Amino acid sequence: MMHVTRFRVALATQAVVLALTLAGSFASPLSAEATPSAPKEASAATIAANAAAAKAMPAEDGADQAAVRRGLIEEFTGRIVNAKGEVIVDARAYDFLKADTSAATVNPSLWRHAKLYSVAGLFKVTDRIYQLRGFDLANMTVIEGDSGLILVDPLTSAETARTALEFYFRHRPKRLVVAVIYSHSHIDHFGGVRGVVDEGDVKAGRVAIYAPRGFLNESISENVFAGTAMLRRAQYQGGSLMERSITGQVGAGIGINGSGRGETSLIPPTVEIAGPYERRVIDGVEFEFQVTPGTEAPAEMNFYLPGQRVLDMAENAVRSMHNVLTPRGAQVRDAKGWSEYIDAALARYGDRTDTLIAQHLWPTWGGEEIRTMLADQRDMYAYFNNRALFLANQGKTLDEIGSEMRTLPGALQAKFATRGYYGTTSFNGRAVYQRYLGFYDANPANLDPLAPADAASRYVAALGGRKRVLALVREANGKGDYRWAAELGKQLVFAGGDQEARNALADTLEQLGYQTESAIWRNMYLSGAYELRNGLAKAGGAARGGDMTRALTPQMYFDLLAVRLDADKAQNHDLTLDWKFVDLGKSFALTVRNGVLTWREGTRGAPAEVTISMDKATLDRINVRELSLADAIAAGKVKLEGDAAGFLQLMSFMAVFDPQFAIVAP
Repeated sequence: MMHVTRFRVALATQAVVLALTLAGSFASPLSAEATPSAPKEASAATIAANAAAAKAMPAEDGADQAAVRRGLIEEFTGRIVNAKGEVIVDARAYDFLKADTSAATVNPSLWRHAKLYSVAGLFKVTDRIYQLRGFDLANMTVIEGDSGLILVDPLTSAETARTALEFYFRHRPKRLVVAVIYSHSHIDHFGGVRGVVDEGDVKAGRVAIYAPRGFLNESISENVFAGTAMLRRAQYQGGSLMERSITGQVGAGIGINGSGRGETSLIPPTVEIAGPYERRVIDGVEFEFQVTPGTEAPAEMNFYLPGQRVLDMAENAVRSMHNVLTPRGAQVRDAKGWSEYIDAALARYGDRTDTLIAQHLWPTWGGEEIRTMLADQRDMYAYFNNRALFLANQGKTLDEIGSEMRTLPGALQAKFATRGYYGTTSFNGRAVYQRYLGFYDANPANLDPLAPADAASRYVAALGGRKRVLALVREANGKGDYRWAAELGKQLVFAGGDQEARNALADTLEQLGYQTESAIWRNMYLSGAYELRNGLAKAGGAARGGDMTRALTPQMYFDLLAVRLDADKAQNHDLTLDWKFVDLGKSFALTVRNGVLTWREGTRGAPAEVTISMDKATLDRINVRELSLADAIAAGKVKLEGDAAGFLQLMSFMAVFDPQFAIVAP
């Protein structure tokens, strides 16, 4: 066994590597330091485009305005802060949406929609059922049981969930939480759980946590293996750097969006709903769960409450178009299966439902309205699948499908509840193509494309050089031809364009953001414009990831190590390791060969060059930086036998991903 004192210096300098192997996956959001450049006003072309969009909007009947305030007990107009005093949510930040007419810098349909979802507070849905909306991106639903409370989806952060529950207690009896339901595996639906329940009560059996089959694996894996990239892209999608204003963020299309500075958490579920349909009685309330894997989330479920005649569609049918592929990044969803699950809910519950709720936006009341809503949502997702394949089978490529699929067919385009406030028809059509056929368009000229910066340099040179292309970008901007200006400006910037070039492209993206109906497209356009003008922001915000780290299985941890191993550095440094978890009674055989890390459960049958023994809790403490590897070895919590220097060298080849990577510039 390695002698501790002999290698103390080496450990002190290299142990941090292991402690940081997970840090990038759970990186904090970014925050700006310097005073940003001021956004510009809407151009004449944008004013004209938004005026045309206003004329093309569906007829207004006032039903949504009444529905969004129906059952309102008290409006929430406060602020939610974290332990550092940093603002997580400020309901007053959206007060600009109270204006009677939309601003020229916001698509009028999006303005109308954001105005509706900015109404925050406590709402009574029906007997025993309340919703807290506008405290975070998602809704938290409260179901009053016989003895306590059943909470559905405790928001993104402990602070927002705690504030929402306290707000509920201002008007309803203060009773204990006896159960929590995670409707699906996205963090805005479970991350605040520690704000409303104590893990000790869960372990003691006083609080049950229900989740669909596969929830724990999906909630962790989606945010780990591509976690750094996904969080960076999510910053663009959510517009977290932007001010809430008529030239900035107006929400996320399915709710308001916080700053990302809250404390996210995860308490593993205690009850798995395997489906396809399961009946449960929770604190005197009868539930029928419908498990819907591979729809809006890999692990998701709806539920029906027969005693209240209420159907909760989770995030499978909300009052907006959703994403078949979310721009932050995820596996492409199955639009056909999604449609079929909605149809199954319509067939099974449509005639027995008086109120339809979801975990975003506001409810739908009345049997006929509910059946129509579900049928429209079903048809919409089926259209994405069928139309994209129809076009693909005519030889249309991914980008051609995106250009052709701009609107929905028939009456769907004329209804607010199927408008593209979150997802878009163009993006969803391309997602279906990707699901079935991949990113390659079958044109051999695209088999081995140049890297963006290399291609951009050649395009700019072929077009006559920097000054000529900059003039073309400005000319296109002046004509309001922003999609072409974006194509030209992108090439100019990636060819090493200076600040003048970046400003020109920023002007382009900003106007596209002002025109789009999708809140998240707006956020992405405006985030790009912001960074082109101001450069990358500096990392900041609250630390996150402890619960996610502890929930990693050893298998997930080794998969993550394999992702983080820098193959270029690890070549010619082959190593065999036996990794033993003494508390779990499990061993894993790891092999580094050809710069690649692989593993299998069990022992290898031959002596390994290094044997590592520890318990899972020690690994978790190292990964959340509560304990250094050196101290763990000194305390006897980690035992190394064999080539300890080889192990330390392996750890030095593990990359720590920087979430502050460039997106709109090379």
